[in-house]
Amino acid sequence: MVYRVCVAYLLRETDGRSEVLLGRKKRGLGTGRYVGLGGKLEAGESALAAVVREIEEEAGVTVAPDDLEHRGDLMYLFPHRESWSQSSAVFVTTRWTGEPAESDELAPVWFDVDDLPLDEMWSDARAWLPGVLAGARVSHEFTFGEDLASVVADRALDARPPVR
Repeated sequence: MVYRVCVAYLLRETDGRSEVLLGRKKRGLGTGRYVGLGGKLEAGESALAAVVREIEEEAGVTVAPDDLEHRGDLMYLFPHRESWSQSSAVFVTTRWTGEPAESDELAPVWFDVDDLPLDEMWSDARAWLPGVLAGARVSHEFTFGEDLASVVADRALDARPPVR
């Protein structure tokens, strides 16, 4: 799979509860939605290098590449707006340096993993995000409809080896 984007989820334990860091998008694709930290790969950049860079740019925290676990791959197809179609590497981490802070791209918010704001996220998230946050791997393709927001088809893909 050739990646165009990457996404990461920072997980922590607080008072015996698992929490995940999401960010409310302030601009670009998905403005207003809660998303994981991440974005586009730059020319010649690996998904792992890109996600490390994006986490720092979007939330001001530093993650070592070895502290990221590749949890899978997602393919997003937008037949009614081809330029939005993309493949994504999904990562999770429980280790970072610094305290998440708002950037010009995202306003970070911690959520209980059992109470995700799924109604305020891309519609595909409910099909895979809870499992990934619980330790599962994902390999899935989602096709979005004419409204560019609703999933109209989804299918499991073959499992891929971990990305480094």
